[in-house]
Amino acid sequence: MTMGDPAGIGPELALKAWLRRDEIGSAFFVVADRRLLGRLARRLGLDVPIIAAEPAGASEIFQYALPVVPLSQDVDAEPGEPQVKFAAATIESIERAVGYARSGQASAIVTNPIAKHVLYQAGFAYPGHTEFLGELARSSGQAPRPVMMLWSPELCVIPVTVHIPLAEAPRALTRQAIVETARVAARDLAERFKIERPRFAVAGLNPHAGEGGAIGREEIEIISPAIAQLRAEGFNVVGPMPGDTMFHAAARKTYDAAIVMYHDQGLIPLKTLAFDEGVNVTLGLPFVRTSPDHGVAFDIAGKGRANPSSLMAALRLAARLAAA
Repeated sequence: MTMGDPAGIGPELALKAWLRRDEIGSAFFVVADRRLLGRLARRLGLDVPIIAAEPAGASEIFQYALPVVPLSQDVDAEPGEPQVKFAAATIESIERAVGYARSGQASAIVTNPIAKHVLYQAGFAYPGHTEFLGELARSSGQAPRPVMMLWSPELCVIPVTVHIPLAEAPRALTRQAIVETARVAARDLAERFKIERPRFAVAGLNPHAGEGGAIGREEIEIISPAIAQLRAEGFNVVGPMPGDTMFHAAARKTYDAAIVMYHDQGLIPLKTLAFDEGVNVTLGLPFVRTSPDHGVAFDIAGKGRANPSSLMAALRLAARLAAA
């Protein structure tokens, strides 16, 4: 598990997840500053023994203490007070975790939330976790196309365009982007989720899915041709579907995953249905990566109010996918 932004709720979630370790069913270690976690545990009155460890010995420690693989730098962050000087530690935690997964010292990566605006001030050149993990995998000899999927027992959504301004989403939307997203999703859903031939519902971009071109032509010129190509390749795909009618209970029973055209088109219904159970999964990587489906929550950091449910769901799903 990565540390996330040290001033956010990630460190608190890690402590609370260890306290509820019997509900998770698999061991984990945290790549973080051990002293940071110790100070926070004392501050919150959490009885969490913390022991410095290496990945190879973490599982033996896990039942009686939280194993922490130390960073190369001290992190004296104050909860709720993000600082640019801790960006390097946040990035190091991610890079080290990827290294452990690539070398087989960890079976999966679970990332705690980062504050992108803080990292940007330090020169971070990626829109978010998903793109950074793709670059780390690429630099290790792979050439993946990372795809963000938000999973919950109630709904699974896959955005084609992700961390870009909404005004840019229509310009970034292409037939090839839709096709490649579906290909990556189909492969990982089959290999890791054991859904042999996943059913995809593809959303339109415009209200009423463009209404035959009366409210936009993206459905006619981009989305429908992409769907036709996917069907010709043997994928089980329907659409384009109006975004306002594809997420109710009866509609959700007809597909395994919804491919949506932009970030909020899928994340709003998913977080409405399963805010505490939603898990962010990065498809298309040579390792398993999951994450809780929420942000750093600086406003409640260090106050003992952070809910570890989504992190615990991410840990359970990571173990399931790694086993697959």
